[in-house]
Amino acid sequence: MELTSFGLEEHAYEPALFHPFPDRRYLLYRNDSAANQREIARYSKADAEALPRYEKFWEGFAELLEPTLLAPPVPLADLAAFVNTPEAEDFVRKILFLSIAEVLDEYFESDEVKASLATSAVAGTMAGPRTPGTAFVLGHHTLGDIGGQKGAWGWPRGGMGAISESLARAARHHGADVRTGAEVRQILVRDGRAIGVELADGRTLESRVVLSNADPKRTFLRLVRSEHLPSEFVGAIERIRFESSSFKLNLALRELPDFAAIPGIAPQPHHRAIIDIAPSLDYLERAYDDAKRGHPSEEPFLEFVMQSANDPTVAPPGMHTMTISAKFAPFDLRRGSWDSEAEPFAERILDVLERYAPNIRKAIVARQWLTPLDMEREYGLTRGDVFHGAILPHQMFSFRPVPGWSSYRMPVRGLYLCGAGAHPGGGVIGAPGHNAAMAVLEDWPKLRTGSP
Repeated sequence: MELTSFGLEEHAYEPALFHPFPDRRYLLYRNDSAANQREIARYSKADAEALPRYEKFWEGFAELLEPTLLAPPVPLADLAAFVNTPEAEDFVRKILFLSIAEVLDEYFESDEVKASLATSAVAGTMAGPRTPGTAFVLGHHTLGDIGGQKGAWGWPRGGMGAISESLARAARHHGADVRTGAEVRQILVRDGRAIGVELADGRTLESRVVLSNADPKRTFLRLVRSEHLPSEFVGAIERIRFESSSFKLNLALRELPDFAAIPGIAPQPHHRAIIDIAPSLDYLERAYDDAKRGHPSEEPFLEFVMQSANDPTVAPPGMHTMTISAKFAPFDLRRGSWDSEAEPFAERILDVLERYAPNIRKAIVARQWLTPLDMEREYGLTRGDVFHGAILPHQMFSFRPVPGWSSYRMPVRGLYLCGAGAHPGGGVIGAPGHNAAMAVLEDWPKLRTGSP
């Protein structure tokens, strides 16, 4: 879509990750393997020597899966055809069935190194580092690239909304009409075909094709009336595992965090990185244990960025922004509701952060939080699930959104699923939309004429 021509400016985080520890030690990862080996060697020389082998493992994951991203998912039987040697069988065993803790134990001895490499395996997923399948989750997050930097996480100038704005400008350039603030009440179906949508204000928009970027549950359990869908399909949609894990805390700051590990409020390289607070695998597992019992984590895992440290345009001069994604925050609470529990959880988040950056509370100018319930109310994310369904292996590939319906074409003719609930899943990658568009173009001659 040539989005750079329409204002999109993307950058990889550099440094890539800052991981401080309670004893004032830290790991600062860069997009440079040799530099990372030197960093890890401060904790374990054996781990530093193991890093290239570990990176090669994930390079193999990317070589296997990246070619499948911009195409319909590979059927399970075809995937099995790749498993024709003992080495290949062991590789597939690891990426599909093992936890990230088990994979890390095969390569590393340092608890700090393992904790720093495990966090992406539980980012956005209601699972602990010892949950089977979390090795795959980490691998999913390593796919793709930013500006040619493989496996990197990135940021767009102007904030995440800059991605949507560039998409809108590109679409308008090619003749699209983009409407916002136009809530869809239902997808209209006649004689088994999608014929348009009805808006909340009663207006209707007719179309030969409807693409839904809403999640599968919202699309098929709320927007399409059940009589238009096979009962077994509805049942399968109902069984998709949807689970929130994140609570967002946005902070406006008068100064940058002064980390005990690297003191100072003047901008430094670590302020530009993604920052993780999770001192051990056990810490991560305890945070998950709380959540699976219906309690927001007593000591949450924090992952955050300070957008203004990389992009001064997002804050007034001398001021800063921070977005914290705190895990774990279950949608269903054992006690109370998110309307009453949000503020206490926000305070616990600040308690944890204050242990690492003691100036954080006095630096706050304003704060705002988004609970999993807020994410459902405000953004239409069922149960606050940002991935439109867990990205664990049993809900990926041809199982996404449900077995038998992974080609973006849905039981209602002319209705396509194009969001994160379709292959290849969540993340700001655009691949589900691309693949759904290809399916529409393939079907367009018949859709245009109304042929069966």
